[in-house]
Amino acid sequence: MGLIHIELFATLDLVGQAPGGPDEDPEGFPFGGWQAPLIDEVAGAQIGAAYEGTDALLLGRRTYDLFAAYWPHQKGGQDNEIATLFNSVPKYVASRGTPDLSWAGSTHLGPDLPAAVREIRDRHEHIKVVGSLDLVQTLLREKLFDRLDLWVHPVVLGVGKKVFDGGAVPTNIALLEPPAASPKGTVYLRYALADGTPATGDMSEPDRGVGHDA
Repeated sequence: MGLIHIELFATLDLVGQAPGGPDEDPEGFPFGGWQAPLIDEVAGAQIGAAYEGTDALLLGRRTYDLFAAYWPHQKGGQDNEIATLFNSVPKYVASRGTPDLSWAGSTHLGPDLPAAVREIRDRHEHIKVVGSLDLVQTLLREKLFDRLDLWVHPVVLGVGKKVFDGGAVPTNIALLEPPAASPKGTVYLRYALADGTPATGDMSEPDRGVGHDA
């Protein structure tokens, strides 16, 4: 069974809407492209490394349309490596409508999204979900993900769609490696879905947070 990786860019207040440009998701959102001034070589290298081994993309309709209009035209440019990857792997589109599937290798998923995602997981090794905040809410609710890569940027917007915006359910998450900060202050966090649900405790207990030998 393959792994579903969610790749997200977020602000400090966990807004994930339209990081890439002003036309990405402009309705009622005045900060499209907020990520661009905060990208540096370290963060860029982290993002590039995160896509290594990708053999399928799972995208929401809006993100798919943006990608389909952009990546097929980037061959041979400065983003050739990721363009080659995205253009060559299968693309799966979660949409209630009828998307234009002119981007080679694209498939529209059926109405039973959880079942379709489980089938994709059985077919591929490393499925990447990029952006696609509405789709992410479903994956969080159904716990249909294995990894969550989150780049938290040093800016607060106060408005916009959030990473955890109505889809999250009580879930344990394990940190895979120490957080890594870039020169401009973006913090890269890598998590894995863990078993169980969050435990509770009493902060007044004298031995809180202290392990005991069996």
